[in-house]
Amino acid sequence: MKRTGMILSAIAVGALLFSSCRKEPLNDMTEEESRIYVTNYNDTADFTSYKTFSIVDSVAVISNRADAKKELTEYDVKLLNSLKTSLQGRGYTLVDKGAKPDLAVNVSRIDNTTTSIGYIPGYWTGFPGYWDSGYWGYPGFDYWFPSYYSVFRTREKSVVVDLVDLKNAPHADNKLNAIWNAMLRGTGVWNSNNIESMVKAVFDQSAYLKASNN
Repeated sequence: MKRTGMILSAIAVGALLFSSCRKEPLNDMTEEESRIYVTNYNDTADFTSYKTFSIVDSVAVISNRADAKKELTEYDVKLLNSLKTSLQGRGYTLVDKGAKPDLAVNVSRIDNTTTSIGYIPGYWTGFPGYWDSGYWGYPGFDYWFPSYYSVFRTREKSVVVDLVDLKNAPHADNKLNAIWNAMLRGTGVWNSNNIESMVKAVFDQSAYLKASNN
């Protein structure tokens, strides 16, 4: 069984709670306030039983517009280093992947674009509730607006970090178990200036992720 947690910034939560006092509060959010950090963990896992970890040497880039690929940009280097430092700060020891680490750290950047089409059927003054021409001094006249299609395109960028149990592998079903997962979503998530604060947020949310009970 897995439990899920989610962090929004305190300011973002406040903006949502007091939406009745402000006009369109979400439009006034900063990039930091818009970001959401979601973590999942396997509540049967004993995180203190793992002592070593190894992390991938590049980042997988997954997109619905092209085949997945591996990259190591300046952003990726900084992200991997921040994750290493955070895990070491929780008492885990970084080792080479050939040294049979207890944990494997996979890192991915997801870049998806979604396109949808909306149909607006049009309207005319016969529909109740619309302003009729009589208001403007032309009683008995009608007006109408033709139907049309609208195209909506959204692009979402996110970062996913998976912690995989190698210590207890392989299992009878030939599967590896992921014991922790973090997803970072929102504006500026691919901005290298935000990496330290974002990684800190997911680790602050995951207090159980540590190599000892001390």
